[in-house]
Amino acid sequence: MKYEHSLLIRILLCFIPLSLLTWILTPITLKLSYITLLYYNPILISADVMVINGIPFSFIEACIATSAYYLIILLVLLTKEITLKQRIKLIFIGSILILLMNLLRIFILIFVTVNYGFYWFEIIHLAFWKFVSGIYIALVWILLVRYYKIKSVPVYDDIKYLFNKSYFKKYFR
Repeated sequence: MKYEHSLLIRILLCFIPLSLLTWILTPITLKLSYITLLYYNPILISADVMVINGIPFSFIEACIATSAYYLIILLVLLTKEITLKQRIKLIFIGSILILLMNLLRIFILIFVTVNYGFYWFEIIHLAFWKFVSGIYIALVWILLVRYYKIKSVPVYDDIKYLFNKSYFKKYFR
C-alpha cells in the first residue's frame, strides 16, 4: 500500500470515538474487576456499578481508563514505519498493560475504601489520577518503543516525510 494511503487510513482511525472504546472496555473492566474481588461477598453488579459491602462503586469513563487506551492507540497509529502486524501487537500489548494496571488500581481503591474509608480512597485516587497514570502510560510507550526497536517519532516523522515530498521544500532551504 502506498505511504499516503496508509497515512490517510491511520489518520482516519484516530477518530475512533471515545464512547465506542468506553462501550467495549466497560464490561471487560467490570467483569475482570469482579473476578479480582471475589473474596468480598456479596458483590452486586449492574450496568456500570459494583456494590461491595453496601458501598457503591461507579465505573465511569475515567475509571475505565479509556483515555489511556486512546493515547496508546494514537501513538501507535501516528508513528511512521510500523507494519500493520506490529501496530496490532503494540496496541494489544499496550492495552493489556493498561488493563492490568487499571485492575490493580481498582482493587487497591476498593480494598482501601472497604477497609479504611472514603478519606483514604480520595487520597489514593488523586495520587493515581494526578501522577501515577500519566507516568505509567509514558513508561508503557517507552517499553514498547524499546522492545520493538521503533526509531520513528509519532507525528514528526510523517510531517517530515510529507514536507520533503512537497513543493514547499524548495522555499525553506
